[in-house]
Amino acid sequence: MSATRVFVARLAGCAVFDPAGDRVGRVRDVLVVYRASDPPRVVGLIVEIPGKRRVFVSIGRVTSIGGGQIITTGLINLRRFEQRGGEVRVIAEMLGRKVAFNDGSGAATIEDVAIEEREPGEWEVDQLFVRRPKAGASPFSKGQSAYVTWREVREANPSGEAQSAEQLIATYSELKPADLANTLLDLPAQRRQEVAEELPDDRLADVLEEMPESDQVEILAGLGDDRAADVLDHMSPDDAADLIAQLPEERGEHLLELMEPEEAEDVRFLLSYGPDTAGGLMTTEPIIVSADATVAEGLALIRRHDLPPALGAAVCVTLPPYEPPTGRFLGIVHFQRMLRYPPHERLGSLIDQGLEPVRADTSAAEVSRILASYDLVSVPVVDEKHRLVGVVTIDDVLDYLLPDDWRSHPDDEREVTRRATARAQLATGSIPITNGRRAGDGTR
Repeated sequence: MSATRVFVARLAGCAVFDPAGDRVGRVRDVLVVYRASDPPRVVGLIVEIPGKRRVFVSIGRVTSIGGGQIITTGLINLRRFEQRGGEVRVIAEMLGRKVAFNDGSGAATIEDVAIEEREPGEWEVDQLFVRRPKAGASPFSKGQSAYVTWREVREANPSGEAQSAEQLIATYSELKPADLANTLLDLPAQRRQEVAEELPDDRLADVLEEMPESDQVEILAGLGDDRAADVLDHMSPDDAADLIAQLPEERGEHLLELMEPEEAEDVRFLLSYGPDTAGGLMTTEPIIVSADATVAEGLALIRRHDLPPALGAAVCVTLPPYEPPTGRFLGIVHFQRMLRYPPHERLGSLIDQGLEPVRADTSAAEVSRILASYDLVSVPVVDEKHRLVGVVTIDDVLDYLLPDDWRSHPDDEREVTRRATARAQLATGSIPITNGRRAGDGTR
């Protein structure tokens, strides 16, 4: 091993490679089991492989940890990870737990865990990085930190008390919303709800947009009505409308009443359309400009960092007013066309004359055909008065066309398994993919 002591929080997101140098996936957590008198023993890593699937990699298969990467022997069981009784995930479940010092000097919270290799392939929890409660009243002060061994403390969470989720959130702060959504879905239900409650409203909104609707409803059900309304305010109107449509009618209406009036109005507008129409798929937040706006102004608008790429692919040109439903829709200007003209050029002269908008009652199937036929990433939607009411983007159509379980479809898993098996066989010869779990060799 190139390292004998590693802090687990620093392993999150580290790349995992096979002996041939091909990347297998990324570390998402470390799995340990508690022992009666000795520190917890590390049994393996939870690794996310292509297809957003989590698998178990025995610590005995790890040959090197260091330099932000992990090398394995290539013998990886591709069965989806399922946590078993007695197993504890360090990042998801240990960080944030309260401990009490055995010498009676008080309590602290676990902020990181160091694991150390005692013998080849044998790792255990070595030290805990803990922080005592802050002593001063200042909101900027922090409690004293300390490194302690496992034997110097004992877990002190009273029965039924929810452990802090702040450290877990900090560890996963760099994850993209889709990756954080997958991480939360792998957590036990109670822990998932704890983390959801601690996430900022805008971050939780981004994460919910990446989850299946059934999981969205479950998490939203665990939030108070005021908090749920705040989160819905931060979601894009089309995603918020899809979520509210899954709720009981009485609660959905109550949440709409608690939302900001402008946000609620957009959601009500979208709910008035059928889910299989352009109106039911569209978002009401495209970039809208006047015909007199310049190329420089258009490019400045699509540079916004919070703008989804599909919405930044084109700007919509209309007559006033410039909020849906707008004045008469004139056309769209693709960003690539803007790049070919000087900054002072008027956008009204660059409109794509060959692209016709769709009506709000156009079927989702027809919208998908239009996007595919003309290689588009978005198509404008107008009402009967030819006013712009929104745009349908390619991701809206994909969400509609893909099966409900597209995030973990069995066919995708079989393809991931086939590719990973072939890669392992090329690297080390014929390698059996085991289906059982044997103590000692780490298969799971």
